[in-house]
Amino acid sequence: MINEKIVDTVKKLQNASRNMPKVWDGRSAILEMKEGGSRQWRQMEWMGFYFEFLCEKHFASIIGMPGKKYGNTEFDAFHKISWDFKAHAANTTSHNVIINDAEAIANTIDDYGYYGLILAIGEVEYNDEERTFKKWHDTLKEGISKYEVNRINRGAMSRRRKTEFILSEIHFICFDSETLSLCSSSFQKGFRNADGSPRKEKIMINIQRIPDVALVATEDF
Repeated sequence: MINEKIVDTVKKLQNASRNMPKVWDGRSAILEMKEGGSRQWRQMEWMGFYFEFLCEKHFASIIGMPGKKYGNTEFDAFHKISWDFKAHAANTTSHNVIINDAEAIANTIDDYGYYGLILAIGEVEYNDEERTFKKWHDTLKEGISKYEVNRINRGAMSRRRKTEFILSEIHFICFDSETLSLCSSSFQKGFRNADGSPRKEKIMINIQRIPDVALVATEDF
């Protein structure tokens, strides 16, 4: 049984989330982050960072941000337990979400009994064939990123950018070790960075397999 104080925190977060916008236009979201002082407005995958930006804005009086740090891994927030914020597109073939460092999650569950995930779900629109959104973003950034330069040098295809997100629901999830094991797998295990150093193993969850007992609340939009 999840601690009543954690459930009470979720109720407050759910109530505060009702003030979040339903339609996230990519251009408006990036400009809002830029003007709001976020360091992440240059990121290609703006959707997840914009959700973090909204959580920082709407949840500031309820949970502390950023959260606890384990080694080099910092969770997005902390109140009673560690929390992370993630956004996921519903209209995709993948139902997997990469959440955080495996060792850090195991440690925070050991310390506090649970790990919290606030997960926004919605449908996305993508850039047109002329990639006008990408061109607009590159112009705003006054150039392309180092990541983009490396991609071009590798000869890799450019991914289509998300231009809009229609929020349909936000899930408030609390995992213990058992419920997390029922819907998770390893990601990056055995991978190495460009310099040859090992990458830290991350946890990936299948959102369709999240046990009902871990789902504390859902806010529909």
